[in-house]
Amino acid sequence: MTARPDAVVHLLVTGARGQLGTDLVRAATGRGWPVTAVGSRELDITDADAVRAAVLAFADGVRAAGGRGVVVNAAAYTAVDAAETDQDRAAAVNTAGPRQLAAAAAGSGLGMVHVSTDYVFPGDADRPYEVDDPTGPSSVYGRTKLEGEQAVREAHPGAHVVRTAWVYGAGGANFVKTMARLEATRDTVSVVDDQRGSPSWTADLAAGLLELVAANLPGGVWHLTNGGDTTWFGFTRAIFAELGADPERVLPTTTAEFPRPAPRPAYSVLSPRAWTAAGLTPLRPWREALSAAFAESAADFRPAAS
Repeated sequence: MTARPDAVVHLLVTGARGQLGTDLVRAATGRGWPVTAVGSRELDITDADAVRAAVLAFADGVRAAGGRGVVVNAAAYTAVDAAETDQDRAAAVNTAGPRQLAAAAAGSGLGMVHVSTDYVFPGDADRPYEVDDPTGPSSVYGRTKLEGEQAVREAHPGAHVVRTAWVYGAGGANFVKTMARLEATRDTVSVVDDQRGSPSWTADLAAGLLELVAANLPGGVWHLTNGGDTTWFGFTRAIFAELGADPERVLPTTTAEFPRPAPRPAYSVLSPRAWTAAGLTPLRPWREALSAAFAESAADFRPAAS
């Protein structure tokens, strides 16, 4: 899919300082698309007045320059365990903020892409979740993200909601960096082997999201992850291999042995069927993406030398 030849695409990216937001801005700039990048310091999406003013200013700029404007919301409250007790803040960022962005975008004639999560599902499936499968989050984080999806689609029927999972990137804190740090400081690492999902590199996710924006399809819900699936144990063994460490140092354990405040889905694999049916390009397998991530940003994933 390609963009309409008569349309220059302008992006307003929220959450632009995060893992995905950083790669979105980089990829869009590489395409030659004008980008307005805002992190929480520049725009608090829970502030309705600030959201309206920022979106209106962006829309005015798009109209003056000519082309098509799209708001891409990569901002989120992602502290899954903290959300169990910080429910008001999680709801403000994950539900109220996206609603305000979507309403402002719709009112200004802009497109909208909202990034969501596998946590909207109960995690008890035995085959990849389709976009229209019943949801049923078991955590506050998942519930607020699902309510955010619903709020976006109600406020902006033409919006795209894109669910992803197990995200890691060169910027910010993530599972890959945590495991790399543990590899450098422990003889062995025990990792759960009874939670399954699809590790997804932010650079690949960014490319996919921009393809969706360029295609200018009708609104809907999509799933976007790197291909294939594994467990956190299998993912960690692959990370050790990329670090040049012995994967046998990674030992399997169970979720029951490592209880957390928020329940984790046992199964988080998302089906790409709707994505590919629309003619969009499926992302490469997760293992191939992990190797590419280390090839491109090895220094970012390894712990800093002491």
